[in-house]
Amino acid sequence: MKIEIWSDIMCPFCYIGKRHLEQALETFSGRDAVDITWKSYQLDPTIPMSFKEPVGVYEYLADRKGWTLEQSEQMHEHVVEMAASVGLEYNFDKAVVANSLYAHRVIQLAKEKGLDDAIEEIFFRAYFTDGKDLASIDTLVALGEEAGLEASEIRAAIDSEELAYRVSQDIQEGVNLGVRGVPFFVFDRKYGISGAEPIQVFIDTLNQTQNAS
Repeated sequence: MKIEIWSDIMCPFCYIGKRHLEQALETFSGRDAVDITWKSYQLDPTIPMSFKEPVGVYEYLADRKGWTLEQSEQMHEHVVEMAASVGLEYNFDKAVVANSLYAHRVIQLAKEKGLDDAIEEIFFRAYFTDGKDLASIDTLVALGEEAGLEASEIRAAIDSEELAYRVSQDIQEGVNLGVRGVPFFVFDRKYGISGAEPIQVFIDTLNQTQNAS
């Protein structure tokens, strides 16, 4: 079974959805035959590649949605609770808004080596738990090395127009499939799950896909 996941490292529900899928797979009899591939998606490609001063998540979302700062903080409190329910620690007070393009280029490199799931986990933790700036090249190099990539190839990936093209290909492929937001999970190109649905939804979809094959 092939599961394709369209995701952005800035998306809090993508990390939660990753955990929901993983927990569903723990109960799935065919889990050893499941191949997971991560696909790039950018929720907001208009974010500058660098800021004069770091921009916090609360302020960014309030500005983008037209909310008050208090409304943004309350929404994030709900997401923190959702994350905690699957064992994740979100520290939005430390999170730094970043354009995810460089990170997606590194993900494309990791995908070539079968390390895309590992790098996604590392990037999610770095962004949501540790407050790392994922637009920083030095940060991406250090995190990529943690996943098993070489520093020189990470730096080359960040500058690679070929990998930038692959990012845009993933995004366009998702649009063609009807992806309008992330996370979006596609099972054998037969069934899809949009969002961080409850674990039981993932269990049911895994079984449905297996029965259809």
